[in-house]
Amino acid sequence: MLNRRRVLAASLAAPFASHLPLVSAAETAPLLIDSHVHVWKRDPAFPFAQGRKPPEFDASAEMLLALMQANGVSRTVIVQVIHYRWDNSYLADVLKRYPDKFQGICRVNPEDPAAPDHLSRLTLEQGFRGVRLSPSDQADGDWIRGPLMPPLWRRCAELKVPMTILASPQRMADLVPLIEQNPDLTVVIDHMADALPDQPQQLEALLALARFPKVFVKISHVPRLSKQAYPYADAFDQVKRVIDRFGAGRCMWGTDWPISLSELPYDRMVAVYRDNLGFLSASDRQQILSGTVQKIWPFGL
Repeated sequence: MLNRRRVLAASLAAPFASHLPLVSAAETAPLLIDSHVHVWKRDPAFPFAQGRKPPEFDASAEMLLALMQANGVSRTVIVQVIHYRWDNSYLADVLKRYPDKFQGICRVNPEDPAAPDHLSRLTLEQGFRGVRLSPSDQADGDWIRGPLMPPLWRRCAELKVPMTILASPQRMADLVPLIEQNPDLTVVIDHMADALPDQPQQLEALLALARFPKVFVKISHVPRLSKQAYPYADAFDQVKRVIDRFGAGRCMWGTDWPISLSELPYDRMVAVYRDNLGFLSASDRQQILSGTVQKIWPFGL
């Protein structure tokens, strides 16, 4: 693994070698910033939400840090996991303890009229850098078209933090009025909207949002979406379409650890993106591996 990473690093650095001082192979390895993980811990101090089935294993910040170090991942954006619902206390504690390693995305109750004020508190007092909404395809997700959304999206724009959306292709059109009302708001669509590669029309709903310059996409869930074995050619054909329409500067990778453990362990999930973007130029590849996420969630690197 290390030798392969050194070869990759050398190939990326070669076009710039005449302009840079000599550095070690380790120093030229591609910078990796994971745009999408979750953390939780079975701890009485941070109880899971009532009615939620507690996970049978921990996925703590410390476990994540060990995996990051072992796989050359420099920084990570953590998304509040649904196990806690609207109680962001555990993730807030993680952000406080490891401010140089993580950025955090909170959850607020989209059906609560006080959600904008909760978002302000989480942003200004606890350091969160964004909010995640996840409307279902069913009637219980129709709040995304309801009267509580404009105030929440407007507050997000005022706070200058990203609005992150987990939703299917069927919900992409519902986002258009909210995006149009907030043209300066950064909006991030998770997991390519989970559009299926064998149903190309699904992806068109996501690609239609490329006309809005502040809409970004996580090219995550490649192994989950693919109907084929590694290297997931069908899903990477879809990745290419997304990058072609949005540009590398608006796309980023993410592991979705530990949810992704049902498909691959962390090291192999990192490798899926690190090792299979060879169809891109070196600069576009690095943009997806770290540049885009660093633009939206700056780490001060």
